[in-house]
Amino acid sequence: MQQQLTLGQKVIAAFDVSRGRAKYSTIRERIVSGARIDGIHLCQLGAAILIASIGLNTDSTTAIIGAMLICPLMGSVLAISCSVATIDMRMLNRVMSSLLLQTCIGLLTSTIYFRISPLSTQTSELLTNSSATIWDLLIALIGGFAGALGLSRRQEPSTLVSGVAVATALMPPLCSVGYGLAHGDALFALSALYEYLINVLFIAFGSTVVLLWLRMPIVGDLDGDGKEDEEEKERAVREGSAFRHRLVVTLLIFALPCGYFSVRVVKKSIAETGTVFEVMDTYDTEQVTQELEIVCPDLTSYHVGVEDSYDLKSDALQQRVVATVETKEELDDANKQQVEALIRLHVDDLDEVSFLVEGEKG
Repeated sequence: MQQQLTLGQKVIAAFDVSRGRAKYSTIRERIVSGARIDGIHLCQLGAAILIASIGLNTDSTTAIIGAMLICPLMGSVLAISCSVATIDMRMLNRVMSSLLLQTCIGLLTSTIYFRISPLSTQTSELLTNSSATIWDLLIALIGGFAGALGLSRRQEPSTLVSGVAVATALMPPLCSVGYGLAHGDALFALSALYEYLINVLFIAFGSTVVLLWLRMPIVGDLDGDGKEDEEEKERAVREGSAFRHRLVVTLLIFALPCGYFSVRVVKKSIAETGTVFEVMDTYDTEQVTQELEIVCPDLTSYHVGVEDSYDLKSDALQQRVVATVETKEELDDANKQQVEALIRLHVDDLDEVSFLVEGEKG
């Protein structure tokens, strides 16, 4: 007679990721081959960098998504998770070196592009991909989790991994760093670099969790002689456990600024709308505010409203859309034009931008 499963056992069985798992050797081979650098890999990388840079420069979301689908950076990030899960330090060193090389190529190529490009405006896509929040961190973490699950299946997971590459956005922030370097904006470059590193680290962390969950076998050959004995395996487990603990602590510390930026976003939303989330942000107020803070560090507040005005010619009451920008110090004409251009990207029916200095009454 078959034993009846309890509710808890049914839940555990429903989330059993070991079902349909590929062989450990197959999973490892997929990850290792995905991180391998050759001529085709570098050509794809260069193409993705240029497409992403053009997309950021022209505010083209379609081009940016295309670059993320082409870009092979995800392979190296997933290989980091495999080396951490299996305590393969030699593989970790190789993969970190290859990721550093790809990052440098990306920075050099994007910097050269933005240096020679006649378009120098900080577009909406550039600003969006140069600041990290806790939501970016969560997307990276969950994306890495989903990517590793896809790689662990018997069926080839190409579609799922491509989707993860788009969701987690490695290429746009990397190219945004190039924009900051090309225009000598160190603060912008550092902010974009931080978002890039947040994505890399937490994609790898999410993937590592899955590979540990699947009990990927460790590599016990610490001395590199091609042989594994019980003593080496035990030492590898001890050293690997200590390494992972240090890694988790490091990740938490590295994520602290991300949490700080997120708190600022929430506080500003509460201050402007009275609630954490606006019911309907018709004019992208929250997003524009974040972008204006980068372009205009002296920004105190920003909001868009509809004002009634009486038109003498038509003898009728009309409505005008007015954006109000309040800053600590008065902006010069060039800065005002830049701010107004950024606002008009989001508010199509804008009639006027009003500039105030903190303490003045509009």
